[in-house]
Amino acid sequence: MIPITPPSPQSAVTLTSVLTCPVCQHAQAEQMPTDACQWFYECTSCHTVLKPLAGDCCVYCSYGTVPCPPIQEQGKGACGCC
Repeated sequence: MIPITPPSPQSAVTLTSVLTCPVCQHAQAEQMPTDACQWFYECTSCHTVLKPLAGDCCVYCSYGTVPCPPIQEQGKGACGCC
């Protein structure tokens, strides 16, 4: 018989990240989606549309203070797109 190992408790995931626009430096706290990567974000100050930098899965990983929930939980590559 193979022993069953219970899942390890997951650390708390932060769902709020402060995005900083690289054009105007405006910072805005935003709630991150838990079910998808966010590829675009329009700055609320200068209206520049931000896209992820090369190698990042979403705008939160590129411009946020906290990476997206899948990256927080499982590390780089967890989204399947980086």
